[in-house]
Amino acid sequence: MKVDVYDFELPERLIAQVPLQDRTASRLLTLNKQSGETRHEHFGDILNYLHEGDTLILNDTRVIPARLFGTKKDTGAKAEILLLTQLEGDRWEALVKPGKKIKPGAVIHFSDELEAVIEEEGDMGMRVLSFRYQGIFQEILDRLGEMPLPPYIKETLDDRERYQTVYAKNEGSAAAPTAGLHFTTELLDQIRAKGVSVGFVTLHVGLGTFRPMSVETVEDHVMHEEYYSLPAETATLINETKARGGRIVAVGTTSARTLETVARDFAGQPLEATSGWTQIFIYPGHTFGLVDAMITNFHLPKSTLVMLVSALAGRDHIMAAYHEAIEREYRFFSFGDAMFIY
Repeated sequence: MKVDVYDFELPERLIAQVPLQDRTASRLLTLNKQSGETRHEHFGDILNYLHEGDTLILNDTRVIPARLFGTKKDTGAKAEILLLTQLEGDRWEALVKPGKKIKPGAVIHFSDELEAVIEEEGDMGMRVLSFRYQGIFQEILDRLGEMPLPPYIKETLDDRERYQTVYAKNEGSAAAPTAGLHFTTELLDQIRAKGVSVGFVTLHVGLGTFRPMSVETVEDHVMHEEYYSLPAETATLINETKARGGRIVAVGTTSARTLETVARDFAGQPLEATSGWTQIFIYPGHTFGLVDAMITNFHLPKSTLVMLVSALAGRDHIMAAYHEAIEREYRFFSFGDAMFIY
């Protein structure tokens, strides 16, 4: 299958640059995955589409201020580091710019209390580095680091918390699980009051979010590993929901990837607490083991994310819905509007 069949023309003006003041004020396009029928709502109307007995699964990862700006200690040349995955202790996997000029052995100076030593070189600007610092690393990162907003967002984010979900807890992501940005504590309380259960998984978003597809054929693409965790209480909740015939509604592609990873690993057996690293790549042809419905944002052309939602609803239905969203000037990407596939 050619990657180009997931391409579409998106006017730049539709790329949302700033979040709405009210998290729930975004628009909501609903898509019936069987019929292709669409409706145009507001996000608060999601209550009408969630039923008693359903379970909503959210990714509780928390974004760290992972972008650091420094200089090469020997030359004074500018350097930028985007932290992606903590390997062990003070060693990290990161994207480094300018990638061609920063080699193993180089020392990047950020402040009198923080430096990084480049240890290993990978492809496309990837590096393994270790930090040297005085004090508590997380506190230093909070002071010196910036939120790693996607490159298509040109505006400055005034409030860091608007790039976090209201339920973000486990630090480790290089990007937000953006479908969850639409929820408020009040809306989640209303969802629970309707008899819908709410459970949490963790998937720390890493390199896959930033790396474009460089292949022509979908099947040739390899996803980068990301850490995930399914706690015991969520495993029990999912088992009970499936047993009573309720739906599992994934909030975002990261929750969906976590759920489908554990569905594959448990192969129809009751779920238990588990964690690990996943490279799962979901595209049309995938048979969903747990996810029945999904709340998601509108994604980049030719991205693994638009392929994932196409696996759930069918490529033709997704492309038609996206065309409709563009015609009606929905806001796209991280700070944009939402879609509910059911």
